[in-house]
Amino acid sequence: MRSRPCILALFILSALTLAAAIANAAPGPQFSVRFAPSRSAAALDGRVFILLSTSPDAEPRMQINGSVNSQLIFGLDVDAWQPDQPIVVNENAYGYPVKNLRDLKPGEYYVQALLHRYETFHRADGHTVKLPMDRGEGQHWNVAPGNLYSKPQKMTIGADTRVSIVLDQEIPAIAEPQDTKYIKHLKVQSKVLTQFWGRPMFLSANVLLPEGFDSHPDAHYPLAIFEDHFNHDFEGLRTAPPDPSLKPDYSERFHLAGYNRIQQEEAYKFYQQWTGASFPRLLVVQINHANPYYDDSYAVNSANLGPYGDAIEDELIPAIEKQFRGIGQGWARFVYGGSTGGWISMAVQMFYPDHYNGAFIACPDPVDFRSFTTINIYKDKNAFYIPGPHQQFPRFGERDYLGRTLATVQSLNQYELALGSHARSGEQFDIWQAVYSPVGKDGYPQPIFDKDTGVIDPAVAAYWKEHYDLSAILQRDWATLGPRVRGKLNIYVGTADTYFLDAAVYQLEDFLKATKNPPYDGEVQYGIGAEHCWNGDPHLPNAYSRLHYNTMYLPKILDRIAKTAPPGADLTSWKY
Repeated sequence: MRSRPCILALFILSALTLAAAIANAAPGPQFSVRFAPSRSAAALDGRVFILLSTSPDAEPRMQINGSVNSQLIFGLDVDAWQPDQPIVVNENAYGYPVKNLRDLKPGEYYVQALLHRYETFHRADGHTVKLPMDRGEGQHWNVAPGNLYSKPQKMTIGADTRVSIVLDQEIPAIAEPQDTKYIKHLKVQSKVLTQFWGRPMFLSANVLLPEGFDSHPDAHYPLAIFEDHFNHDFEGLRTAPPDPSLKPDYSERFHLAGYNRIQQEEAYKFYQQWTGASFPRLLVVQINHANPYYDDSYAVNSANLGPYGDAIEDELIPAIEKQFRGIGQGWARFVYGGSTGGWISMAVQMFYPDHYNGAFIACPDPVDFRSFTTINIYKDKNAFYIPGPHQQFPRFGERDYLGRTLATVQSLNQYELALGSHARSGEQFDIWQAVYSPVGKDGYPQPIFDKDTGVIDPAVAAYWKEHYDLSAILQRDWATLGPRVRGKLNIYVGTADTYFLDAAVYQLEDFLKATKNPPYDGEVQYGIGAEHCWNGDPHLPNAYSRLHYNTMYLPKILDRIAKTAPPGADLTSWKY
């Protein structure tokens, strides 16, 4: 047995050795960032990003995404940041795909810093929040006008590196789109949204006019709303043949060379159809409702986003129909879209059932939260892992056309946490949370699950079910809602959807097929082996059919009008 003095000496020596090791260990690289007074004389709020890339192909800010190929981002919130005051970004920042700067692999990097600016909102519900208002770019932090950034610098980064960076560049404003013969633009200030957010809030629309609009001043037109993400201008119409000098690109998503040229060709074909003598005359509208959380509000009333549903239905759409001679009645309005636009199409048809005469719902965001992508938010305890008695497997978040994993639910949420705390990333899981959740005590959306651990909050899940689970709401309210949506719900999804969105449609279909008094009388179709965003065309691959939204549902729309228009309806003025 060793004597006590020897043991004590060994303990002291070990403690001193450990203390020396801790003292000599580098905490990781540190970046001191400040912004030039010439860019702002006032203090700024927002999130500072350190962006590191090993590729010279583009600025680091243009190489950040949620895929396995992403370069590196580390984010840190800043409040009342004064001009020329250095902010140190080190192990206090949250990163993706490397979570902490301490774990950064030493080497050569292209280094850039950026400030994503936040605005302070004093909302009508009594909460004050700081959020990045959209500035015409569709909620993309790397190109948002007014954001400050630095020019990239190539340097060697190690554990003890100390770097000073000045944000001396500013992303310029985006010019408003210009009207043309066929494409017009409308922007209105929303009274109800302005009241909710405590500052002027606007909605806008890109309107495609029919051929002969000016020469037929007495004609009034049906309205087709193409629900999509933010579009600065109307997408999908090209009045000139494809550019012969266009350098062909390659679409990784569709495995096609020259997809940019294909898009131009299809857009020009649509113009030729649209202006043809036999093409039906109607208004096609893409609406824009980017907001402080995302490029799209999901077109419903929300505790965190405010009354976007009422603003669109009662303010924007009437303004469109008034200015561009819409018929202005529910039998003559239709809605369609894919992905987020698919969910919106179904939601507005349900929440405003008499406003529309049909919804064409392609590859919708989860319409049944028992399959919230790969999560059952009512039964699962954790959003990130599938538990077993002795191990756990990660939940997949994305897959490719062969079923191979592209991302996990956990990795996607780590990416979002790097981009923003309090659901401020501008990405997918955060906007679901912002739209569907109640307001938390801090004024920001109450999390459906902890974004670090994945633990699900059952109280928030219950709130989601009551207010936004479209399948659950249909089942709960079918006796009263069913007669008002009969024949109006038409759903299309691929069986290999990239984001596993087909699973929720299967569950919804189980209910729809069983409906009586009345039967739902719509359709649910599956594209066998099709990825996101298959939209119902059985004859063309998804790469092409996704470019035909504004024509592919038209026969169904015309048939529905013929069968359901009320007596005395205007069925002639727009047929010329």
